[in-house]
Amino acid sequence: MKAEKSSGRREFLSTSAKVAAACTLFGAVSGFASAQDQTSQKAGQSSITDKHYYLDDVLLETGFNYQDSTVIGTQTALHTVEIRDGKIVAVLPNKQHADGTLNAYSAQGKLMLPAFRDMHIHLDKTFYGGPWQAPQSREGKTIMDMIALEQKLLPELQPFTEERANALIALIQSQGSTIARSHCNIEPVSGLKNLEALQKVLGEHQQDLTCEIVAFPQHGLLHSKSEGLMREAMQAGAHYVGGLDPTNVDSAMEKSLDSMFKIALDYNKGVDIHLHETSPAGVAAINYMIKTVDENRSLRGKVTISHAFALATLTPEQAEKTAKQLAEQQITIASTVPIGTLHMPLKTLNKNGVFVMTGTDSVIDHWSPFGLGDMLEKANLYAQLYTRPDELSLSRSLAIATGNILPLDEKGQQMWPAKGDDASFVLLDASCSAEAVARISPRFATFHKGHLAHGIMPKSAS
Repeated sequence: MKAEKSSGRREFLSTSAKVAAACTLFGAVSGFASAQDQTSQKAGQSSITDKHYYLDDVLLETGFNYQDSTVIGTQTALHTVEIRDGKIVAVLPNKQHADGTLNAYSAQGKLMLPAFRDMHIHLDKTFYGGPWQAPQSREGKTIMDMIALEQKLLPELQPFTEERANALIALIQSQGSTIARSHCNIEPVSGLKNLEALQKVLGEHQQDLTCEIVAFPQHGLLHSKSEGLMREAMQAGAHYVGGLDPTNVDSAMEKSLDSMFKIALDYNKGVDIHLHETSPAGVAAINYMIKTVDENRSLRGKVTISHAFALATLTPEQAEKTAKQLAEQQITIASTVPIGTLHMPLKTLNKNGVFVMTGTDSVIDHWSPFGLGDMLEKANLYAQLYTRPDELSLSRSLAIATGNILPLDEKGQQMWPAKGDDASFVLLDASCSAEAVARISPRFATFHKGHLAHGIMPKSAS
């Protein structure tokens, strides 16, 4: 009976999360239109080009309100944040300017939260920015069928790689993300063309986006004979060696993973593998990667398993054991917070010290049309599926969107922003982080290392 109740609650939460995601989609469409309107007005309003300036009227979290020992609310206050050369140099009482010669801008009472991080996205292949195109039906199709379809589609997409990558970047910045990790196809159809195009686009966004590139053998490292191209991608500046389903696609789990790790070790790079397999082979692959990192300590802290759906097949006891092993080897999990039948043990991973991050994955492409580019939506889904809807739990759920940077610690002590932090943050229409997560609050402006990446900043009233 207990198992049935747990299953029923899980299905209810998944359904609830899907409804929330659908509602968010409508909001995102409206919000994006608003963002475009703001951009069109930008020439007539204030933007920020200063290297040293004040930002007034910033709403910061300062502590928790308690009833007995229970957190029932979040304290906030307006402050001025002094920014110089991309860093926060002081957090001051509101409108207290030691240097009257500096320009001051107004956050208009918006809540400041750490910049969001979209740590699994595909900027190099997308329908986004072009005409609407739904994916073809996947009924009865295997991943190998999808790979064959992609091999036909890629030449049609490549003329638009730069234009659409720029559109995706504008989208995620409008939602508060200025830090990202993009997977980039490296296989015989694309060669290094997608990598070259993506590097060009990212070179044009050095001021407003920090983005790592994963060389991704989407058609199978062994299956598509892409090892040589992957090595060329490492030499060309890719940051991570990617991989894909070593059993289902490459049909040789150990050989595929060994080849991936060998490239990483040869070029002193990190690893970020797509692992969708939910069969016992997926669990075997995770265990093999844990073993490999344990035997090659230089890989500790440099390996990410994206999706890792096999973790959802483990019993609670198995999940606990695996989480401890992942934490010991400092292996990161990148989850898109799936809302279908897979219930990932993300809370167990977090509890045991595994670094869990999230990302968009596909926005609109031949795999999926549902991506919003919104990490706050991912935090909302995490909160619905894995925590309770109270003030403290909601505020903690923000961590999956920010790389574990939170304004307050669990005891309500202010941790961020602090002197010396990067001036990378998002301003939102919310009273606190708990409300922002629960309501997926609208974004007002996004800053990256002091640079205004999205939005408009009016001058502060004297």
